[in-house]
Formats: sequence, structure tokens, C-alpha cells
Amino acid sequence: HVQLVESGGGSVQAGGSLRLSCAVSVSSANDYCLGWFRQAPGKEREGVAAIDSDGSSTCADSVQGRFTISIDNAKNTLSLQMNSLKPEDTAMYYCAATPCWLKRRNGQYAYWGQGTQVTVS
Repeated sequence: HVQLVESGGGSVQAGGSLRLSCAVSVSSANDYCLGWFRQAPGKEREGVAAIDSDGSSTCADSVQGRFTISIDNAKNTLSLQMNSLKPEDTAMYYCAATPCWLKRRNGQYAYWGQGTQVTVS
């Protein structure tokens, strides 16, 4: 059973930074594809950044150059460093994980955390 627990959200002024963390309870995070998603009130959930088991990562155009996704495999911890935050980054942020074969098949993530709120004013 995979459990994901996010932390690090909060309130920050525009231009500030936050670092989100996600504790991934699996035998080895190397076997999973991981990602960060966000959902603002009244909007659909959107992908923010993803990192695959080979370490390759992608970021949405809206956060490119400001957000960085990383994984500490020894600690099974996924992080999202968010710099130059904007009010439009305000959302609930979710950590997600899935076996990479499943992601390649249908792009879906099987496991989700409870989310952590980020508010930028």
C-alpha cells in the first residue's frame, strides 16, 4: 500500500518561495513515477511537475524556471522548490505516485496524497 504525505505549504507574499515535501512510503521510490499537481478553487486539477524513475523531469510551462522537482531516493522524499511565487500559484498542491508502466500506458497516477495548501498574496 502506497501512502503519500505532503508538507510545507503555507502563505507567502508574491515573489517569495516555498518548498513542498512529500514522504512516499514505498519500498523504493526508484520504481515509481512521481508528480506534483495543483487545483485552485473552481478550476480543474493540473500537472505542475513530474519526475520519472530514470530521474528525468518535466515542468508545466506556467512554472518553468520557477519550480524545481527533485527526489531524494535514500529518504523516499519528493520535493517541489517553488520560487518567484505568483498569486496565480495559489492552490491545493498534491503529491502523486504511480508505477511507471501504468503512467506510460494511460498517463494516470494511482496514488494521491491529501494535499497541502499554498496561498500567495
